[in-house]
Amino acid sequence: MKNKSIFLMIVSMTMITLSVVAQDSKKQPISQPLIKEIYTADPSAHVFNGKIYVYPSHDIESGVAQDDEGGHFDMKDFHILSMDKIGGKVKDNGVGLSIKDIPWAGRQLWAPDAAFKNGTYYLYFPVKDKKDIFRMGVATSKSPVGPFKAEKEPIKGSYSIDPCVFKDTDGSFYMYFGGIWGGQLQRYDKNTYLGVTDNPKKGEVARLPRIAKLTADMKQFDGEVKEIKILDENGKLFLEDNNDKRFFEASWMHKYKGKYYFSYSTGDTHNLCYAVGDTPYGPFTYKGVILNPVDGWTSHHSIVEVKGKWYLFYHDIQLSGKTHLRNVKVTELHYNPDGTIQTITAYK
Repeated sequence: MKNKSIFLMIVSMTMITLSVVAQDSKKQPISQPLIKEIYTADPSAHVFNGKIYVYPSHDIESGVAQDDEGGHFDMKDFHILSMDKIGGKVKDNGVGLSIKDIPWAGRQLWAPDAAFKNGTYYLYFPVKDKKDIFRMGVATSKSPVGPFKAEKEPIKGSYSIDPCVFKDTDGSFYMYFGGIWGGQLQRYDKNTYLGVTDNPKKGEVARLPRIAKLTADMKQFDGEVKEIKILDENGKLFLEDNNDKRFFEASWMHKYKGKYYFSYSTGDTHNLCYAVGDTPYGPFTYKGVILNPVDGWTSHHSIVEVKGKWYLFYHDIQLSGKTHLRNVKVTELHYNPDGTIQTITAYK
């Protein structure tokens, strides 16, 4: 009996030691979720009137089975977050737009973005229409947190996912968008819908993101949608094989010292990369990785300047451990003297 007690004590002490070792060896995140009451992802951050607003996806558990088309990312509405400063208290301003209030919507309200012009706030979003094809929609409000009222029809000529709306220094607005696989970008050629097609294959030239200038009323495309060329250091387009560098989804545009920085996710290799150009239309030359892979399948971000410092908003799955239930974070971003961006690793 005594020997048994000693044996159990040794086993218990061994388990405690192993637990401590496991905790010590577990990587620690460099930042914490902005909000824990709901799951959020794909953060588009903006500074409006000196305050920071974040327009994320609102992840939920809807019971849809996981598939290669992202069917389990079955969002129903958008919650808009706000804060007075980085590191300050974050407020969930509630539902800014619900899928039930979008007349043409079918399912899957994916990553949004926002813009402001002449006293009106614009919320841009992709959602599948009633034929299960992704289109871009726009909704308006007099408040940055909504409620937003959606237009009755999608933007003409729009398709795919992940809108980023960029205001250039001359006052022009552009939408960058696109995403392959579940984002349906591979279904289009020269802006013509081909129907359901296979995902890109090795040896093919990688699918390219899209850009469209917005009309003065911010509700339509001003001219045709164009492809954006992302080139390697030799001026050549990436192949699908270059999936650690080629475009997959999650376009973002920002401007730094007169240069245009186009950043994006590589998808299945989970990098956030960037390329630099001289015009909003590109071409853009690949420069490197902004953020190394985070826990979870997707990586989606925004980059914004706040009071003279630059910040990267991103997401991982720290709270849930599930790829479709993510949480938004922020960390400071730094440039080198030559304008390149210092690569961030999200864990210590």
